[in-house]
Amino acid sequence: MDARFILSFLLVAAACACGGSKDPVPAEEETVTVTPTSFSCSADAAELTLNVTASDAFQAFPADGCTWVTVTPSYSAEKSAKVTVKVTKNDTYKERSTEITVKCGTTRVKVPVTQSAPDVDIDIPEGYQLVWRDEFNEGSIPSSEWWYETGAGGWGNNELQNYVAQSKDGTDLAYISNGTLKIEARKIGSTVYSIRMNTNKSWTYGWFEARIKVTDVPGSWPAFWMMPKNFKAWPADGEVDIMEYAISTQGKNKSSSSIHCTAYNHTIGTGKTHVQSVSNAAGEFHTYACEWTADGFTFYIDGKAHHSFANDKKGNYDTWPFFNPFYLKLNMAWGGNMGGTVDESQLPAIYEIDYVRVFQKN
Repeated sequence: MDARFILSFLLVAAACACGGSKDPVPAEEETVTVTPTSFSCSADAAELTLNVTASDAFQAFPADGCTWVTVTPSYSAEKSAKVTVKVTKNDTYKERSTEITVKCGTTRVKVPVTQSAPDVDIDIPEGYQLVWRDEFNEGSIPSSEWWYETGAGGWGNNELQNYVAQSKDGTDLAYISNGTLKIEARKIGSTVYSIRMNTNKSWTYGWFEARIKVTDVPGSWPAFWMMPKNFKAWPADGEVDIMEYAISTQGKNKSSSSIHCTAYNHTIGTGKTHVQSVSNAAGEFHTYACEWTADGFTFYIDGKAHHSFANDKKGNYDTWPFFNPFYLKLNMAWGGNMGGTVDESQLPAIYEIDYVRVFQKN
Protein backbone atom coordinates (compact mmCIF):
# COMPACT_ATOMS: atom_id res chain seq x y z
CA MET A 1 0.00 0.00 0.00
CA ASP A 2 1.24 3.48 -0.85
CA ALA A 3 2.86 5.07 2.19
CA ARG A 4 1.27 8.42 1.39
CA PHE A 5 -2.20 6.88 1.42
CA ILE A 6 -1.59 5.22 4.77
CA LEU A 7 -0.45 8.55 6.32
CA SER A 8 -3.52 10.38 5.05
CA PHE A 9 -5.77 7.67 6.42
CA LEU A 10 -4.21 7.90 9.87
CA LEU A 11 -4.58 11.72 10.00
CA VAL A 12 -8.28 11.53 9.10
CA ALA A 13 -8.87 8.87 11.74
CA ALA A 14 -7.14 10.98 14.39
CA ALA A 15 -9.26 14.00 13.53
CA CYS A 16 -12.44 11.97 13.85
CA ALA A 17 -11.37 10.59 17.21
CA CYS A 18 -10.86 14.17 18.57
CA GLY A 19 -14.26 15.41 17.51
CA GLY A 20 -13.41 16.29 13.98
CA SER A 21 -13.76 19.92 12.90
CA LYS A 22 -16.41 20.96 15.45
CA ASP A 23 -16.11 24.66 16.56
CA PRO A 24 -15.26 25.37 20.27
CA VAL A 25 -18.14 26.49 22.51
CA PRO A 26 -17.86 30.31 22.89
CA ALA A 27 -17.56 31.82 26.38
CA GLU A 28 -20.72 33.48 27.69
CA GLU A 29 -20.59 37.28 27.11
CA GLU A 30 -20.92 39.50 30.19
CA THR A 31 -23.99 41.70 30.21
CA VAL A 32 -24.94 44.80 32.23
CA THR A 33 -28.27 46.59 32.36
CA VAL A 34 -28.51 49.93 34.18
CA THR A 35 -31.51 52.14 34.95
CA PRO A 36 -31.86 55.01 34.72
CA THR A 37 -29.47 55.52 31.85
CA SER A 38 -28.61 59.10 32.92
CA PHE A 39 -29.07 61.51 35.83
CA SER A 40 -29.91 65.21 35.95
CA CYS A 41 -30.21 67.05 39.24
CA SER A 42 -30.45 70.56 40.67
CA ALA A 43 -27.57 72.48 42.24
CA ASP A 44 -28.54 71.16 45.69
CA ALA A 45 -26.93 68.08 47.17
CA ALA A 46 -28.71 64.94 45.98
CA GLU A 47 -28.86 61.20 46.62
CA LEU A 48 -29.80 59.09 43.60
CA THR A 49 -30.35 55.36 43.01
CA LEU A 50 -28.91 53.32 40.17
CA ASN A 51 -30.45 49.87 39.52
CA VAL A 52 -27.91 47.39 38.14
CA THR A 53 -28.47 43.91 36.74
CA ALA A 54 -25.35 42.04 35.56
CA SER A 55 -24.38 38.54 34.48
CA ASP A 56 -21.73 38.43 37.21
CA ALA A 57 -20.15 40.56 39.94
CA PHE A 58 -19.77 44.22 38.95
CA GLN A 59 -18.02 47.45 39.86
CA ALA A 60 -19.37 51.02 39.80
CA PHE A 61 -17.26 54.17 40.01
CA PRO A 62 -17.22 57.86 38.97
CA ALA A 63 -14.81 59.29 36.42
CA ASP A 64 -11.20 59.79 37.46
CA GLY A 65 -10.68 63.05 39.32
CA CYS A 66 -14.36 63.63 40.04
CA THR A 67 -14.72 64.67 43.70
CA TRP A 68 -18.36 65.76 43.73
CA VAL A 69 -19.89 62.32 43.03
CA THR A 70 -19.51 59.22 45.20
CA VAL A 71 -20.82 55.71 44.48
CA THR A 72 -21.77 53.07 47.09
CA PRO A 73 -21.15 50.17 46.89
CA SER A 74 -18.25 50.34 44.48
CA TYR A 75 -18.27 46.52 44.15
CA SER A 76 -21.10 43.99 44.33
CA ALA A 77 -20.90 40.20 44.17
CA GLU A 78 -24.65 40.15 43.61
CA LYS A 79 -25.88 40.11 40.04
CA SER A 80 -28.67 42.51 40.85
CA ALA A 81 -28.20 45.43 43.25
CA LYS A 82 -29.01 49.07 43.96
CA VAL A 83 -26.16 51.58 43.87
CA THR A 84 -26.40 54.88 45.77
CA VAL A 85 -25.03 57.91 43.95
CA LYS A 86 -24.36 60.98 46.14
CA VAL A 87 -23.89 64.38 44.52
CA THR A 88 -22.54 67.30 46.55
CA LYS A 89 -23.98 70.82 46.42
CA ASN A 90 -22.79 72.71 43.36
CA ASP A 91 -20.72 75.59 44.73
CA THR A 92 -19.38 76.56 41.32
CA TYR A 93 -21.09 79.14 39.13
CA LYS A 94 -21.79 76.84 36.17
CA GLU A 95 -23.36 73.53 35.19
CA ARG A 96 -21.08 70.53 35.63
CA SER A 97 -21.13 66.95 34.35
CA THR A 98 -19.36 63.63 34.75
CA GLU A 99 -20.18 59.98 34.25
CA ILE A 100 -20.45 56.79 36.28
CA THR A 101 -18.99 53.58 34.87
CA VAL A 102 -20.57 50.21 35.64
CA LYS A 103 -18.19 47.37 34.76
CA CYS A 104 -18.81 43.61 34.53
CA GLY A 105 -15.85 41.69 33.14
CA THR A 106 -14.89 43.49 29.94
CA THR A 107 -18.33 45.07 29.51
CA ARG A 108 -18.76 48.71 30.53
CA VAL A 109 -21.84 50.93 30.65
CA LYS A 110 -21.51 54.71 31.03
CA VAL A 111 -24.17 56.70 32.94
CA PRO A 112 -23.93 60.52 32.41
CA VAL A 113 -24.53 62.75 35.45
CA THR A 114 -25.39 66.45 34.97
CA GLN A 115 -25.86 68.98 37.78
CA SER A 116 -27.42 72.39 37.18
CA ALA A 117 -25.70 75.65 37.99
CA PRO A 118 -26.90 77.46 41.12
CA ASP A 119 -29.66 79.97 40.53
CA VAL A 120 -27.38 82.93 41.30
CA ASP A 121 -26.48 85.73 38.91
CA ILE A 122 -22.73 86.19 39.34
CA ASP A 123 -20.82 88.95 37.59
CA ILE A 124 -17.39 87.42 36.99
CA PRO A 125 -14.44 89.79 36.51
CA GLU A 126 -12.88 89.48 33.06
CA GLY A 127 -10.11 86.90 32.94
CA TYR A 128 -11.15 85.28 36.22
CA GLN A 129 -13.10 82.24 37.33
CA LEU A 130 -15.04 81.69 40.54
CA VAL A 131 -13.13 79.43 42.95
CA TRP A 132 -14.97 79.91 46.25
CA ARG A 133 -18.09 81.61 47.60
CA ASP A 134 -20.56 81.75 50.43
CA GLU A 135 -23.95 83.19 49.49
CA PHE A 136 -25.39 82.88 53.02
CA ASN A 137 -28.71 81.70 51.59
CA GLU A 138 -29.21 78.95 54.12
CA GLY A 139 -27.51 76.87 56.78
CA SER A 140 -25.84 77.76 60.01
CA ILE A 141 -22.79 79.74 61.07
CA PRO A 142 -20.17 78.57 61.40
CA SER A 143 -20.41 76.35 58.37
CA SER A 144 -17.46 74.18 57.46
CA GLU A 145 -16.10 77.19 55.56
CA TRP A 146 -15.48 79.40 58.62
CA TRP A 147 -13.94 79.42 62.10
CA TYR A 148 -14.24 81.90 64.98
CA GLU A 149 -11.61 83.84 66.88
CA THR A 150 -12.67 84.48 70.46
CA GLY A 151 -11.64 86.55 73.45
CA ALA A 152 -11.14 90.13 74.62
CA GLY A 153 -7.89 91.96 75.42
CA GLY A 154 -8.11 94.79 72.89
CA TRP A 155 -6.75 92.86 69.88
CA GLY A 156 -3.88 95.32 69.48
CA ASN A 157 -6.22 98.26 68.90
CA ASN A 158 -7.66 98.92 72.40
CA GLU A 159 -10.96 97.41 71.28
CA LEU A 160 -13.69 97.03 73.91
CA GLN A 161 -15.66 94.01 72.69
CA ASN A 162 -15.31 90.34 73.63
CA TYR A 163 -15.48 88.05 70.61
CA VAL A 164 -17.48 84.83 71.01
CA ALA A 165 -18.21 81.76 68.89
CA GLN A 166 -21.62 82.53 67.35
CA SER A 167 -23.65 83.15 70.50
CA LYS A 168 -23.59 84.37 74.07
CA ASP A 169 -26.02 83.17 76.75
CA GLY A 170 -28.40 81.83 74.11
CA THR A 171 -28.34 84.96 71.94
CA ASP A 172 -26.96 84.46 68.43
CA LEU A 173 -24.52 87.15 67.36
CA ALA A 174 -23.81 85.50 63.99
CA TYR A 175 -26.79 84.10 62.09
CA ILE A 176 -28.31 83.77 58.64
CA SER A 177 -31.77 85.14 57.87
CA ASN A 178 -33.49 86.25 54.66
CA GLY A 179 -30.44 85.34 52.60
CA THR A 180 -27.81 87.36 54.44
CA LEU A 181 -25.33 86.86 57.26
CA LYS A 182 -25.83 89.15 60.26
CA ILE A 183 -23.04 89.95 62.69
CA GLU A 184 -24.11 91.79 65.84
CA ALA A 185 -22.32 93.80 68.47
CA ARG A 186 -24.60 93.55 71.51
CA LYS A 187 -24.35 94.39 75.18
CA ILE A 188 -25.14 91.41 77.39
CA GLY A 189 -24.78 92.14 81.09
CA SER A 190 -22.00 94.69 81.42
CA THR A 191 -19.99 93.54 78.36
CA VAL A 192 -20.32 94.16 74.63
CA TYR A 193 -19.93 90.93 72.68
CA SER A 194 -19.38 90.52 68.96
CA ILE A 195 -18.05 88.21 66.21
CA ARG A 196 -14.73 87.71 64.40
CA MET A 197 -14.86 84.91 61.81
CA ASN A 198 -12.36 83.67 59.23
CA THR A 199 -12.34 81.43 56.17
CA ASN A 200 -10.70 78.05 56.49
CA LYS A 201 -9.38 78.40 52.95
CA SER A 202 -6.66 80.80 51.88
CA TRP A 203 -5.46 82.09 48.52
CA THR A 204 -2.48 83.75 46.86
CA TYR A 205 -3.65 86.43 44.39
CA GLY A 206 -7.17 86.85 43.13
CA TRP A 207 -10.25 89.04 43.16
CA PHE A 208 -11.97 89.15 46.56
CA GLU A 209 -15.36 90.79 47.03
CA ALA A 210 -18.32 91.02 49.38
CA ARG A 211 -21.68 92.74 49.17
CA ILE A 212 -22.13 94.54 52.45
CA LYS A 213 -24.41 96.83 54.43
CA VAL A 214 -22.62 98.47 57.37
CA THR A 215 -23.97 100.18 60.51
CA ASP A 216 -23.96 103.79 61.65
CA VAL A 217 -23.99 103.01 65.37
CA PRO A 218 -21.21 105.17 66.91
CA GLY A 219 -18.34 102.99 68.10
CA SER A 220 -19.06 100.13 65.69
CA TRP A 221 -16.21 99.09 63.41
CA PRO A 222 -17.24 96.50 60.79
CA ALA A 223 -14.48 95.20 58.53
CA PHE A 224 -13.82 92.87 55.58
CA TRP A 225 -10.10 92.10 55.41
CA MET A 226 -7.30 89.55 54.94
CA MET A 227 -4.45 88.13 57.02
CA PRO A 228 -1.63 85.71 56.11
CA LYS A 229 -2.23 82.02 56.69
CA ASN A 230 1.25 81.52 58.16
CA PHE A 231 1.19 84.65 60.31
CA LYS A 232 4.14 85.18 62.65
CA ALA A 233 4.42 88.92 63.21
CA TRP A 234 2.54 92.15 62.49
CA PRO A 235 3.08 94.17 60.38
CA ALA A 236 5.96 92.19 58.86
CA ASP A 237 3.79 89.46 57.33
CA GLY A 238 1.26 91.92 55.92
CA GLU A 239 -2.41 92.82 56.28
CA VAL A 240 -4.97 93.78 53.63
CA ASP A 241 -8.05 95.81 54.64
CA ILE A 242 -10.62 95.70 51.85
CA MET A 243 -13.31 97.58 53.77
CA GLU A 244 -13.32 99.28 57.17
CA TYR A 245 -16.13 101.54 58.33
CA ALA A 246 -16.15 103.59 61.54
CA ILE A 247 -18.20 106.76 61.69
CA SER A 248 -16.65 107.95 64.97
CA THR A 249 -13.22 108.41 63.34
CA GLN A 250 -13.82 108.46 59.56
CA GLY A 251 -17.22 110.10 59.41
CA LYS A 252 -20.54 108.83 58.11
CA ASN A 253 -20.69 107.31 54.61
CA LYS A 254 -16.91 106.96 54.34
CA SER A 255 -15.13 103.63 53.90
CA SER A 256 -11.39 102.96 53.90
CA SER A 257 -9.06 100.44 52.24
CA SER A 258 -5.46 99.83 53.36
CA ILE A 259 -2.41 97.64 53.18
CA HIS A 260 0.03 97.18 56.07
CA CYS A 261 3.61 95.86 56.08
CA THR A 262 6.88 96.73 57.80
CA ALA A 263 7.65 99.72 55.56
CA TYR A 264 4.07 100.98 55.29
CA ASN A 265 1.79 101.11 58.31
CA HIS A 266 -0.02 103.70 60.38
CA THR A 267 2.09 103.17 63.53
CA ILE A 268 5.08 104.85 61.87
CA GLY A 269 3.08 107.34 59.83
CA THR A 270 3.61 105.65 56.46
CA GLY A 271 0.23 103.96 56.10
CA LYS A 272 -1.15 103.28 52.63
CA THR A 273 -4.84 104.03 53.28
CA HIS A 274 -7.53 105.71 51.23
CA VAL A 275 -10.92 106.90 52.52
CA GLN A 276 -13.71 106.91 49.94
CA SER A 277 -17.24 108.30 50.12
CA VAL A 278 -20.01 105.69 49.91
CA SER A 279 -23.57 106.82 49.37
CA ASN A 280 -25.94 105.62 52.12
CA ALA A 281 -23.43 103.03 53.31
CA ALA A 282 -25.57 101.83 56.21
CA GLY A 283 -28.87 101.97 54.34
CA GLU A 284 -27.98 100.08 51.18
CA PHE A 285 -25.78 97.20 50.11
CA HIS A 286 -22.51 98.04 48.36
CA THR A 287 -19.89 95.77 46.81
CA TYR A 288 -16.37 96.10 48.21
CA ALA A 289 -13.59 94.35 46.30
CA CYS A 290 -9.84 93.97 46.04
CA GLU A 291 -7.83 92.73 43.07
CA TRP A 292 -4.49 91.31 44.23
CA THR A 293 -1.83 90.30 41.71
CA ALA A 294 1.95 89.96 41.70
CA ASP A 295 2.01 93.56 40.46
CA GLY A 296 -0.02 95.10 43.28
CA PHE A 297 -3.44 95.81 44.77
CA THR A 298 -6.45 97.71 43.44
CA PHE A 299 -9.46 98.37 45.67
CA TYR A 300 -13.00 98.88 44.37
CA ILE A 301 -16.39 100.06 45.63
CA ASP A 302 -19.33 99.14 43.41
CA GLY A 303 -16.96 98.36 40.56
CA LYS A 304 -15.08 101.67 40.66
CA ALA A 305 -11.39 101.69 41.60
CA HIS A 306 -10.54 104.11 44.41
CA HIS A 307 -7.15 102.99 45.78
CA SER A 308 -4.05 101.11 44.58
CA PHE A 309 -0.70 99.94 45.89
CA ALA A 310 2.07 98.70 43.57
CA ASN A 311 4.68 96.03 44.15
CA ASP A 312 8.07 97.76 43.89
CA LYS A 313 9.54 94.48 42.56
CA LYS A 314 12.69 94.86 44.71
CA GLY A 315 12.26 91.51 46.44
CA ASN A 316 12.18 93.29 49.80
CA TYR A 317 9.93 91.56 52.36
CA ASP A 318 9.58 94.86 54.23
CA THR A 319 7.76 96.44 51.29
CA TRP A 320 6.11 93.39 49.69
CA PRO A 321 5.29 90.36 51.87
CA PHE A 322 2.22 89.77 49.71
CA PHE A 323 3.17 86.58 47.88
CA ASN A 324 1.93 84.12 50.52
CA PRO A 325 -1.59 82.72 51.04
CA PHE A 326 -4.04 84.98 52.88
CA TYR A 327 -7.47 84.13 54.32
CA LEU A 328 -10.57 86.33 54.55
CA LYS A 329 -12.00 87.84 57.73
CA LEU A 330 -15.35 89.34 58.74
CA ASN A 331 -15.69 91.05 62.11
CA MET A 332 -17.25 93.95 63.95
CA ALA A 333 -15.13 95.59 66.61
CA TRP A 334 -16.48 97.98 69.24
CA GLY A 335 -14.57 101.15 70.13
CA GLY A 336 -10.79 101.11 70.08
CA ASN A 337 -8.34 103.13 68.02
CA MET A 338 -10.54 103.23 64.94
CA GLY A 339 -13.96 102.45 66.41
CA GLY A 340 -13.63 105.61 68.46
CA THR A 341 -16.33 107.04 70.72
CA VAL A 342 -19.03 104.52 71.52
CA ASP A 343 -22.75 104.88 72.22
CA GLU A 344 -24.02 101.76 73.98
CA SER A 345 -27.58 103.11 74.00
CA GLN A 346 -27.78 102.43 70.25
CA LEU A 347 -26.79 98.78 70.49
CA PRO A 348 -27.21 96.24 69.01
CA ALA A 349 -25.27 97.25 65.92
CA ILE A 350 -25.87 94.94 62.95
CA TYR A 351 -23.36 94.30 60.16
CA GLU A 352 -24.97 92.53 57.18
CA ILE A 353 -23.22 90.51 54.46
CA ASP A 354 -25.06 89.29 51.37
CA TYR A 355 -22.19 87.20 49.99
CA VAL A 356 -18.42 86.71 49.91
CA ARG A 357 -16.76 85.52 46.67
CA VAL A 358 -13.26 84.68 45.52
CA PHE A 359 -12.12 84.64 41.88
CA GLN A 360 -8.74 83.68 40.46
CA LYS A 361 -7.15 83.92 37.03
CA ASN A 362 -8.22 81.34 34.44
